[in-house]
Amino acid sequence: MDFPELEKFYQLISEKLEHWLVIGIKHIPNIIVAIIIAVAFGVLAKIVGRVIRGVLHRTFDSVQIADLITSIIKALVVLAGIFLALDFVGLRGTVTSLLAGAGIVGLAIGFAFQDLTENFIAGVAMGIRKPFQIGDVIEAESVFGTVASINLRNTHVETFFGQREIIPNKILFRNILTNYSVLGHRRIEVPVGISYADDPDKAAKVIVEAMNKKDYVINKDDTAVFAESFAESSINLLLWFWIRYPGEPGFMQVRHDAIVTVQRSLSDADILIPFPIRTLDFGAKGGEKLDTMLKPVAQGNADEKNENSTSSSPPLRTQASDENKDASSE
Repeated sequence: MDFPELEKFYQLISEKLEHWLVIGIKHIPNIIVAIIIAVAFGVLAKIVGRVIRGVLHRTFDSVQIADLITSIIKALVVLAGIFLALDFVGLRGTVTSLLAGAGIVGLAIGFAFQDLTENFIAGVAMGIRKPFQIGDVIEAESVFGTVASINLRNTHVETFFGQREIIPNKILFRNILTNYSVLGHRRIEVPVGISYADDPDKAAKVIVEAMNKKDYVINKDDTAVFAESFAESSINLLLWFWIRYPGEPGFMQVRHDAIVTVQRSLSDADILIPFPIRTLDFGAKGGEKLDTMLKPVAQGNADEKNENSTSSSPPLRTQASDENKDASSE
């Protein structure tokens, strides 16, 4: 029993397989070369990755950033080899489709993980720019402390209150960042008030001489005291001096010692640090003190007391005389 349609189908398949076989045999040299290209690019990716990893580990403080950039570069080298191999075989359309698909997937991932991508890019950018390093004292977004670690997405800061703050890298990259360690020194300001009876120039000289004797004070020529303002009970002065920062002794110890030194030096020089003094002025138009206003009141109370004592004394004498009469009659 004959099946003409089945024979026709078999013949079509045979012709296709034969055609593919002929094309395959014809492209065997190209396929071999493409495989060699892919393997060569794979080996090249390992070599490039090893070299770049060594350079980035010396460049970046974060090992994670260095390893990630190295992995990205290796992947790009391998993908370049695969695309070149496919193009060499003759699958240029496939390469174009893969590139278009990769672009669409990358765009979708960028929108879906926008925050993560932004933090990642900020982390890489900060790794290149190096606004701070591990161990630096920084201040950003009301966080003040020492940098503990730098990751791809965030930075860990240990505050001086004993907490660990995790700051997204995009915040550090966008906003104002203060690095207290990059210059190696810091200025400390100490306000102090002296009485109006004392000479500000003399007080400034006494304070500067006392502070410049301290070992922690650097740039002693820049140590200065300036008159700042007139207060209710004092003339306000402002002392500033420079210290190594970070370093020993610490900021709090230095500021404490500076305040103690200023107080003792002014006391030894007989310069008064006044406490607030208030003068109370009574009267609608002013100019009258409290004791002056109370004198008439006190005088009136005294007169009233005298009148009361005078009016009550005769009955007492009458009563006494009556008692004497009763005694004599008995």
